Amino acid sequence: MKVLKFGGSSVASADRIEGVISILKTYHERGDQFAVVCSALGGVTDLLISMSTKAAKADESYLEALEDFKIRHEEAVKSLITGDKLAEVEETLQINIQTLENLLQGIYLVREASKRTMDYVISFGERSSNYIIAMAMQDRGISAEYLDARTIIKTNTDFGAATVDKKHSYTLIREAISKNDSIKIVTGFIASNTDGLTTTLGRGGSDYTAALLAGAMDAQVLEIWTDVDGVLTTDPRKVEDAFTIKQLSYNEAMEMSHYGAKVIYPPTIQPALEKEIPIYIKNTFNPEFIGTKIDKHIDPIKDDRKIKGVSAMKDISLITLAGAGMIGIPGIAARLFSALAVHKINIILITQASSEHSICFAVKMDQAEQAIEILSSEFDKEIEAGKIQSPKREDDLAIVAVIGENMRNIPGIAGNLFNCLGQSGVNVRAIAQGSSELNISFMISDRDVASSLKLIHHSFFTATEEEPSLAIYLMGVGLIGKELLQQIHQQKEYLEHQLGIKIKLVGVANSKKNLFSTQGIKLEDAIEQLISQGKDSSIDSFINEMIDNPHGPTVFVDCTANKAIAKEYHRVLAKGIHIATPNKVAASSDQAYYNQLIKLTQARGLDYRYETNVGAGLPVISVLEDLKNTGDQIHKIEAVLSGTLSYIFNTFTAAKSFTQVVQQAKEQGYTEPDPREDLSGTDVARKAVILARLSGISCELDDVNIKALLSTDALQAASIDDFFKVLASEDSTYGELIQEAEAKDEKLRFIATIENGKLSAALQSVSSDNPFYGLQGSDNMIVFTTARYLDQPLVIKGPGAGASVTAAGVFADIIHIAKTYKHV
Repeated sequence: MKVLKFGGSSVASADRIEGVISILKTYHERGDQFAVVCSALGGVTDLLISMSTKAAKADESYLEALEDFKIRHEEAVKSLITGDKLAEVEETLQINIQTLENLLQGIYLVREASKRTMDYVISFGERSSNYIIAMAMQDRGISAEYLDARTIIKTNTDFGAATVDKKHSYTLIREAISKNDSIKIVTGFIASNTDGLTTTLGRGGSDYTAALLAGAMDAQVLEIWTDVDGVLTTDPRKVEDAFTIKQLSYNEAMEMSHYGAKVIYPPTIQPALEKEIPIYIKNTFNPEFIGTKIDKHIDPIKDDRKIKGVSAMKDISLITLAGAGMIGIPGIAARLFSALAVHKINIILITQASSEHSICFAVKMDQAEQAIEILSSEFDKEIEAGKIQSPKREDDLAIVAVIGENMRNIPGIAGNLFNCLGQSGVNVRAIAQGSSELNISFMISDRDVASSLKLIHHSFFTATEEEPSLAIYLMGVGLIGKELLQQIHQQKEYLEHQLGIKIKLVGVANSKKNLFSTQGIKLEDAIEQLISQGKDSSIDSFINEMIDNPHGPTVFVDCTANKAIAKEYHRVLAKGIHIATPNKVAASSDQAYYNQLIKLTQARGLDYRYETNVGAGLPVISVLEDLKNTGDQIHKIEAVLSGTLSYIFNTFTAAKSFTQVVQQAKEQGYTEPDPREDLSGTDVARKAVILARLSGISCELDDVNIKALLSTDALQAASIDDFFKVLASEDSTYGELIQEAEAKDEKLRFIATIENGKLSAALQSVSSDNPFYGLQGSDNMIVFTTARYLDQPLVIKGPGAGASVTAAGVFADIIHIAKTYKHV
């Protein structure tokens, strides 16, 4: 014997009922013995409650709701039943509707709808739906029989949530089910007391009806058919990657349901649990899918996950009772919980410090105010004496529960859980865990629920399904961004097979559009997809999407020079997202902001990597950090830090005018569209600030003493054309400089210097014994004079500009982050 229960969504319309009958026909044809329990048509119970409430308030619009009820059921009958049986069913249905109308008229006249009356009104939903289904099956030649559960399930008179007399009910159920071989179509949710008055079984009542039938008949299995593919790992509305759990123990299912999983309601399936009857959660709209099996014992070979699921319950208040007068005093907790129990305040979570100084507990927000009043009254004397503080409440919280029996066998689950939340800036307000280690529950802000579920789900489910992946959000697909995508794509196989690193591009944006995909965007045509499929974008929308949709370890790659984006770095780090960027604005911005970013990385255990801010792909920052971290003392840093200025002064000779050289550099793409951005020395100053800060010097951009290359007239020229005119008029000044240098066999170099806490940048003429003399092309050079490298300074030299080397530097930063994550 099997018992099948179909919920309201499964029988919401004639088409859906046809689907249910098709499932039942399959069972019947293969010779299964089974009974069926159905809910009211989807939404009908709420409709009946609404019409009763309106009638009790003398609101005549209850008649409109009644008409809706009538139309829905009449249409279902006409769609499902044909021939002679149609008239019979329509007549019975009309009698029921007339009875309901008379009942509502009575409510309207007396202006009252008691719980007893409401139970009777609500019963018309299940009675109508199950009768129609039974008759539709008969119409298709299937031996089916309508069975009103009021004749077989007996309860007390607690209308609205009656208590079942199991012993008596089980006897009646067995008699009714066994009297013939027809398939019993049983009304869910409703019952009656010993006097025959209609009662209802409360929340999850139809599940309870099915479980009672299963328990009474010692059923082989109880199947609960709904509109999802079983119990999911988490809420699919918040986490797209949620998937069906193959099997759950009874205890796991209870915990999942208590904390928000809507598929089953724990108290209602107790009769099945008592008889150790397996429960399957199946999908009416995907009947071939096996669904979730809930059983006393689970097969660890088939499912060895660390956790089974993560659920959340929102709209919670945390109430705290604290005070020195609680320490060592027996009975405080008993008084607290007894006082709340008397007033039927349901406590969802409890935690108490071992010092006994405080007790925290969680209740639904709509009960918080009453709970505060009860405790204030119960402990009024202690509060007045100052022994206990007035109870405090925090609202708009949520309880998140991580559930799984395997947690007791695997150390480190809690550590990984709270580490992942902490890195993402989620503040945990309270924690509770039983000795069984079945459930770790904690309280967070309501606003953090969606992101926390995504984080936890990725950490414990998605990341274990395949190689751990590093999610990338890329802002900027110009020369560097485009080259970076190509390099990652070309190196993809090596990274995965040799280093065990899987990089997944989940978001990409330019100045106008953005594109997101939790499954990953193909690297080889990401830019084309962005152009063809991207949506209108802004900096805020891209950042918000990224921080609201975590993917486990995530890196924000900013391949722009945008100041507005750099100002958002603190938000990104605060949400536990690493940063890799060639954008030097943030690292050279206000010292206070830079300090904030560094503190965030330290507090969250994150990487803010900006190796390419100085020297493009050259390992400048990492070398300087290594020197400092290993205790070396930095005496002086000298550096040619601009590939543009390096090219210009390597090309500039007495045979050419300075204007010609700058124009040539611009034409060949070595300068910005406006060459003054390079010639002003500001870019060099930013890099000098970055190096100084890494050396331990607190400084601002204004602290760099820049000896200007350009005159004030050149800097303030109205246009680029005007700038070149001014520059040409000043060629003689630059000509004198190069002639003097060549006369002494020296070279002109624009050098940044950091020494004794001072920062400067100036054009210098250097002799052949100077390291900067031999620079060629657009090369950069950084010279470190330290305690260890005193007589022979440490020199780093190479290309300091170019999309390829810069992208490679950013790529190296990403790989560094990935390696760090792999070894956490």
